[in-house]
Amino acid sequence: MNTARPAHAPITPRLRGHARAMRRDMTSAETRFWYAVRARRFQGLLFRRQVPIAGYACHERRLIVEIDGATDGTDSERRSDSVRTRRLEREGYRVLRFWNDDIRRKLPAVLHRIHQELDTGGSASGH
Repeated sequence: MNTARPAHAPITPRLRGHARAMRRDMTSAETRFWYAVRARRFQGLLFRRQVPIAGYACHERRLIVEIDGATDGTDSERRSDSVRTRRLEREGYRVLRFWNDDIRRKLPAVLHRIHQELDTGGSASGH
């Protein structure tokens, strides 16, 4: 009998549709990040992109990477992001957030920060 806990909470059809749309309409920063981590290119880990629960997920290591753009800086979006981060943390995920500009200008530093998080298993942090 398999007693392993599910990777995440159940997903609604609306969230699945939203994730599909996000995969289809990625920003240039998201595309750049995806090509750096896809197909186990980053530390041999499997990342999934634009999954229904978050931006990029490595379920194996319980890590979520979110890439935020200009609209994510509003008070409303920050509150929404905070609620989603707390929910994901309750489910055992660590959440790292980066700005689009960080991905475009400092991708090696972003990947180094992710590497540090995976190595230490420490608490993830925001921007």
